[in-house]
Amino acid sequence: MSKRTIVSMPGDGIGATVLPETIRVLDAAGFEAEYVHADIGWEFWRSEGNPLPQRTIDLLAEHKIGLFGAITSKPKSDADAELAPELRDKGLVYYSPIVAMRQLFNLDICARPCQTFQGNSLNFIRRGADGGVEEPKVDVVIFRQNTEGLYGGVEWTNPPDQVYDALMTHAKFEQNFADAPREELSVSTRIFTKAATERILRAAFEHAKKFGYKSVTVCEKPNVIRETSGMMLALGKEIAKEYPGISLWDTNIDAQMMWLTKNPEDYGVIVAGNMFGDIISDGFAGLVGGLGFACSANIGDEVAVFEPTHGSAPKYADYETSIVNPIAMVLSACMMLDHIGETEKARRIRRAIADVVTEGNVKTYDMMKMRGQPNVVEQGAASTAQMADAIIEKLK
Repeated sequence: MSKRTIVSMPGDGIGATVLPETIRVLDAAGFEAEYVHADIGWEFWRSEGNPLPQRTIDLLAEHKIGLFGAITSKPKSDADAELAPELRDKGLVYYSPIVAMRQLFNLDICARPCQTFQGNSLNFIRRGADGGVEEPKVDVVIFRQNTEGLYGGVEWTNPPDQVYDALMTHAKFEQNFADAPREELSVSTRIFTKAATERILRAAFEHAKKFGYKSVTVCEKPNVIRETSGMMLALGKEIAKEYPGISLWDTNIDAQMMWLTKNPEDYGVIVAGNMFGDIISDGFAGLVGGLGFACSANIGDEVAVFEPTHGSAPKYADYETSIVNPIAMVLSACMMLDHIGETEKARRIRRAIADVVTEGNVKTYDMMKMRGQPNVVEQGAASTAQMADAIIEKLK
């Protein structure tokens, strides 16, 4: 059987550290693959005016599976200022390469599991009714619509005539914004399509059915954002009829952010649009150890890309010894293994991580609740490589 080829995209900052360590773990688990490097990120925006070069797109189109580290994104003015001098004033516009990748390959299903590891000192705790301390087990999977909504990229500053005239046909726009000078207006749209909304809802219900979750929660804001959130909730109610035994709940995003620290153990699968899914997944990640434990999958019909949800943290990339927690990247690779049918290898790696966390002998700085300073290894924190070593040791 020929080896599978995986497109390796370290990207920016700590992505270039956590991805190689993750590949070491995959090797130790017996996963045989060829890794082909692909360029992505800020360096290629600055030097080429394109953070997602065509050569990387071609590799993903050919091999279908990608492991992605992290990217740096900056506001428009900063992005323009960092372009190579010969590329300036040519109409180039920075656009997040991961968002572009999702839209280009229609990676519209984003799954973000948030599950506690026993013994993790970063797990959420609360005070019980009897005054004692409780540590509820969190086992939540957020399904985030990945290509539409507020991240769809349909936006303008100083909107052109046809856009402005169209907006003026809406009574609320005419009432509230007609007096604002057009050059002072910025407009970002939130667009949902029925097809994509149905697809993310079905993915959520199918996951709940497959893994025995008792509820699917639509987390939106239909009482205010009536058209888009309202469509997702209405479709959710229709689709729920096909899944007897799975309850459909609906929560408003603002209330959900309060309830997730009140009764997180009550939730199973949560589904939301792009922005709210991003928010709620980070919220739940905070209950299970933070972004050092937050993994995700971006899945389309043909291509799938797996990534931790943390950013590039460029200041840590400059440390002589890398101190960042690689577990989120390793867990993302486990999601990749599940996706391609290597479920036993994924199970073994997750078990190894659980054993390392439970024993508590090897902890990165975040797990020790230390500030991310260059000297944390000298103070007893594990380096990135040492954490990978500990996981590999448990695989033996």
